[in-house]
Amino acid sequence: MSLNKQKVTIEYKYRGSVLLPDTKDAKDIFFRTKQAYANHEKMGLHLLFSKSKLARLQKYQKGSAQEELANIELYIALGELLGFSTIDAQNLKKKIEIINDTAHAGFNITKRLQLINKKKPSPAKENYLFWDIENFSSVASIFHDVIEPYNIDDANITLAANPDSLYLKRAEWEANLYDFGKTLNSFNFIKCAHGKDVADDVLLQEMKKRKLQKANIFILTFDRELKERFIQETHSSNNLFILGR
Repeated sequence: MSLNKQKVTIEYKYRGSVLLPDTKDAKDIFFRTKQAYANHEKMGLHLLFSKSKLARLQKYQKGSAQEELANIELYIALGELLGFSTIDAQNLKKKIEIINDTAHAGFNITKRLQLINKKKPSPAKENYLFWDIENFSSVASIFHDVIEPYNIDDANITLAANPDSLYLKRAEWEANLYDFGKTLNSFNFIKCAHGKDVADDVLLQEMKKRKLQKANIFILTFDRELKERFIQETHSSNNLFILGR
């Protein structure tokens, strides 16, 4: 994001300069904040964002809210220069960073996804994800590293979980999904029966039922046997990606 210096003059008195980020709202925020200060108006986040925008910033933002953070930093810089409090902006900045940094928590899934049914990917029209949320519960990482980069529709995402894990972890999963404006029921969510590896079997059966062709298929499992079964059941026109060790 390119930056340029902007002089700050109040009542014909030069007060210094700030770096103006290359965002669509930066100039408006700069002049609005400067004018409010010169007119002895109440300073605050209302100079940067509407009430509805502030509410949206309390949740995860695709793209990690980089433009909004840049605008907040501009406002904070103006506060330091002119001497008004920016505690509310600093607190919002920290909150946005905490919410969106969860997208990078844990291991980097992207680097571990492997195309395993061919040497090079063939053209694909759609993207599908089959997700064992019990073993891959880092919701933010999966959104950031798989769902968003490949623009996978909710209807093309199948989640499965065994009853015991669902009982223990549902509230945590739902809380993490809430940051993305989702719930378990936003997807094809399947509550499995009791038993070892039942969720994995369900995911395989769901993929087979769809009879997919010319698609990118992402499977989140560590089970070696299941990987081999997915390879056997996947049509040759598909690109099958599975998490490697």
